[in-house]
Parts: sequence; C-alpha cells; structure tokens
Amino acid sequence: MTKKTSNPTAKEHKEPKKPTRTRTATGETRKTSSTSKTRKTAPTRTTRKPTKPTAPLKPKEKHPEGAVRLNKYIAHAGICSRREADELIAAGSVKVNGKVVTEMGYQVFPGDEVSYGGEKLRSEKLRYFLLNKPKGFITTTDDPQERRTVMMLMDGCCAERIYPVGRLDRATTGLLLFTNDGELAKRLTHPSTQVYKIYQVELNRPVTKEDMKSLLKGVELEDGSMHVDDIQYAEVGGKVDRRIVGVQLHSGRNRIVRRLFEALGYEVHKLDRVVFAGLTKKDLPRGRWRELTDKEVGFLKMI
Repeated sequence: MTKKTSNPTAKEHKEPKKPTRTRTATGETRKTSSTSKTRKTAPTRTTRKPTKPTAPLKPKEKHPEGAVRLNKYIAHAGICSRREADELIAAGSVKVNGKVVTEMGYQVFPGDEVSYGGEKLRSEKLRYFLLNKPKGFITTTDDPQERRTVMMLMDGCCAERIYPVGRLDRATTGLLLFTNDGELAKRLTHPSTQVYKIYQVELNRPVTKEDMKSLLKGVELEDGSMHVDDIQYAEVGGKVDRRIVGVQLHSGRNRIVRRLFEALGYEVHKLDRVVFAGLTKKDLPRGRWRELTDKEVGFLKMI
C-alpha cells in the first residue's frame, strides 16, 4: 500500500488577498496589494513667484480747511438742491477750474473756480431772513418794468445773494422768507412737504356757516378741487367780526386764498399771511425784516 507523499517542490497554493486602499500624504487613495511595496509620497509644495518689494503706503493727504462736496457747493450758491445738483454734475453741466466734472462726491477746495451755464458760482454763508411784506411790492428778484420789488426792502441786509421762498402777490401782505439755501427753499415749496400757512382774510360781507363748511369740504376750481385745513371767525376788539376769518392751509397754488373766496362769491379786501411754517409776525413791524435764530433755522430744516 502506497502512501501519498507531498511534492516538496510544489509551492503551497494561497488565496490572493484583496487589494487594500492606502491614503497618501496628499490625500489620494491608491489600490495596493499585499505583495506590492508601499511608496511614501511626499506632500506637494506650491511654488510662489517672488514678489517685488512694495513701496510703503503714503499717508492720505488731509483736505484743506473749507473743502466741500461739489453738490453742496452748488446748493450753497443758491442754484438748486443737492439732489438736483447731482443731476447737473452727471449731465456734465458743471465745470471746476475750466474742466467738466461728472464725478459724484468730487471735492471743491478753497480757490477752485466752479461754473454752471457759463456763470461763475460763489458758495456763500447760508443766511435766513423773515420779512413782513407791505402792500404794493411784487415778489421777484428783478422786474423789467421797474416796479417796486421785495428785494428793495431787503437791500443792505447781507452781502450774500438771497431770494424769496415762494411768493405773495402785490396786494397781499405778511410773512415772506428769504434765503440762499437752495435745498431748504426747494423743500419748503414742494407740495409733498405741506408747509402750513395761516392767513387773515377780510371780506366784503360776512362769511356764512355753509360757506365755511364748503371750504373745509372742498371747492372746485379751474385747476382742481381745493379745501382749507381750518377756518375760524376772527375777533376784533374783543368782538367776533364775521367779515374777517382766519384760514389755515398748506397749498402753494398761485393766489389760492383769493380764488377760493371768489369762487363762493366773495370779494377779498385784505389778505395778510400771519404764519408761515411756524414763523410768526411777533415783534416784526410792516416793511421790516429780521434774521432767523439758529433755533428757528433748525426747526425749518426738520420739516
């Protein structure tokens, strides 16, 4: 009986091992087998180009005393508001030292020459005055017919060029504001601001209760319906005079008070504006002016 003997030369059969995954230093995964030798991969290095030495930053130059933005300069010159000045700048209508400037936020330095429409502008100190206008003066800065204007009453009040805010017709008396602040003037005359005014109106006959209600509700005019905010009989010498009423409204339409009463069949004998944007005629005689206080100017700018 023969015994089975193993072949010493035959190699032992082994199951091949499954490949394993190894992670390199760079984060890559590679398939390796147990029989393969593992290689260590060095981490990759990023090469940087040598940078040129940079010069030290220069300190920013400080703006000289009195430097202002161009739109503010234009507004202070009495041309328009700052927002409108931005539009003029963007349109290329403004020059600084003879060159067109369209850059928003451009700084104007002392000694710079700013021009618009071929006319040199002058930024001035902002001034504010209140006039108690008398009858017989027209509200304009210049009159070709050489009639008396409100500017004659303001002659000598200041070196700056000022102009009236809004207008009162020739026969109307009362408060009229003057300034060279274009931004404030624009805001006070814009319909959306709704600056209130109070007028004392003297009529040819007593005002009826029904007409007062109509004025509060609204009266139809050629340019649309209009109403007053409040209307009351005035007291003269401690007695109520129904021919004189106090009217409060915020509209800036031309001759609005006269037209309202004329539409109801009344004739206005006297019309006096006694309050404008919270300013009153107290201690201000007819035909005289006074400069506003800082507190009054601050109040106007809050409107």
